[in-house]
Amino acid sequence: MNKSRRNFLKTSAFMGASIAGVASTKPVKGAPKNILSDDRMGVLVDTTVCIGCRKCEWACKSAHDMPTDPIEKYDDRSVFDKRRRPDAHALTVVNEFENQNGKFPIDVKVQCMHCDHPACLSACIVGAFSKEENGTVLWNGDKCIGCRYCMVACPFQIPAFEFDKAWSPDIKKCDFCFDRTKKGMLPACVEICPMEVLTYGKRSELIRAAKEKIRLYPERYVDHILGEHEVGGTSWMYLSSKDFAQLDFPKLGKNAAPGVTEAIQHGIFAYFIPPIAIYALLGGVMWLNKNRKHEEHGGDE
Repeated sequence: MNKSRRNFLKTSAFMGASIAGVASTKPVKGAPKNILSDDRMGVLVDTTVCIGCRKCEWACKSAHDMPTDPIEKYDDRSVFDKRRRPDAHALTVVNEFENQNGKFPIDVKVQCMHCDHPACLSACIVGAFSKEENGTVLWNGDKCIGCRYCMVACPFQIPAFEFDKAWSPDIKKCDFCFDRTKKGMLPACVEICPMEVLTYGKRSELIRAAKEKIRLYPERYVDHILGEHEVGGTSWMYLSSKDFAQLDFPKLGKNAAPGVTEAIQHGIFAYFIPPIAIYALLGGVMWLNKNRKHEEHGGDE
């Protein structure tokens, strides 16, 4: 047996032992928590009664210990001059749109939709997102590696990255006031709304209530509950007097957000087979091919 072949066999044995050792490590599950309970909660947003007071924005920041102006400053309607999106400094925002009758504007609150089949959860390779039993989609900073796949995957463009924090940036998004609701309290935005635009309850009951509103007042609402079926359903749902495409909502189908890579991503990390093991295997194959070509040309090693 020549020296080249002997070295390869030694290397192969070492690689095999290393990969086997990694594969036999006690399973460290990376798969996320994803509970789709029949009793999950939701919020129905009736945009036809929203007056754009933005008290929900103030309450959200206050409940999450985020810097905020005094509530009186939220009466300033100049913010409606441009479209806003939730970001690292505001988990929910209100935008204003012209109404088709030209009389009263339509004000629309925007935040994480807490999808039944979250694209962020599917895209995350380390299980940093979870779908809780009450319908909340949560982000876990202890697991996050900062890849930001969730930002790319979200069909509603919601997760935001704290680019201004170099050492400890977080992914920021509405958490459905999880710490409040698990104590039996209402989400902060729901509790403060003076016009009862936001109704918190079981998702199934909210859908029935929304359909009844549409039946009773067909001249007031378009016959569509946004979030009932979009991307497999969402915990936040909307009623409107205007087509939702004209309110800056993306036009989405009924199929759940793509999760093609979920099985591959979670399979790799489910038993903690790190990429280094894959790289070692590929490196061994390349090493063998290189030396085989060298021998064919009369080289010693």
